[in-house]
Amino acid sequence: MSFSRRGILAASLGLLAAPCAVAGAPAAPAPAPAPRKNWVVGQIPDTPFAIDLIDMALVPEDYHRQLVAFSGPEPAGSIVVDAAKRHLFFVLMNGKAVRFGIAVGREGAAWHGTAVVGRKAKWPGWTPTANMRAKNPALPVHQPGGPSNPLGARALYLYKDGRDTLYRIHGTNDPSSIGKSASSGCIRMFNEHVFELFAEVAVGTRVVVR
Repeated sequence: MSFSRRGILAASLGLLAAPCAVAGAPAAPAPAPAPRKNWVVGQIPDTPFAIDLIDMALVPEDYHRQLVAFSGPEPAGSIVVDAAKRHLFFVLMNGKAVRFGIAVGREGAAWHGTAVVGRKAKWPGWTPTANMRAKNPALPVHQPGGPSNPLGARALYLYKDGRDTLYRIHGTNDPSSIGKSASSGCIRMFNEHVFELFAEVAVGTRVVVR
């Protein structure tokens, strides 16, 4: 479970200088993406779309990717979410974890508990619920995966007792939301961060949301 720093990842994948998911899921309404010229500093090659690298100079340091000490009871390979502090930890061995900044559910829409990763998807499609479309008729019946999709580049689907909780850990098309209570309950990450986590996490991984 080795995580490379942003610079190593960019070098190995060829940095180019420049700049919640099933039917019935309580995912957030599609936000208007932030202007690309203000946020994007490069790309990770991916198919069928490239993944934008965010200018971390625009992001508070507390929400940057960091290797930190971890003293929780969860074993290596677990995912732990501290909703209050807007942090997601991927637990490593020897009392360490990789910490990422996240966005969490708005007040009244936050989800807490334990689950497992039931399935994974690259460039997931988004199907707003009937209730969401009733509140906002402009929402699509279904939006295919892609850079403008609110689920971003990757999604981890959270299951409990063999059933889909309808909550996800996923990317975002709105990088300005990270560090905030902005979703309808799902856990958002920068696309480059969920891309990294997705590669390390297997189906069956335990997830604890505090």
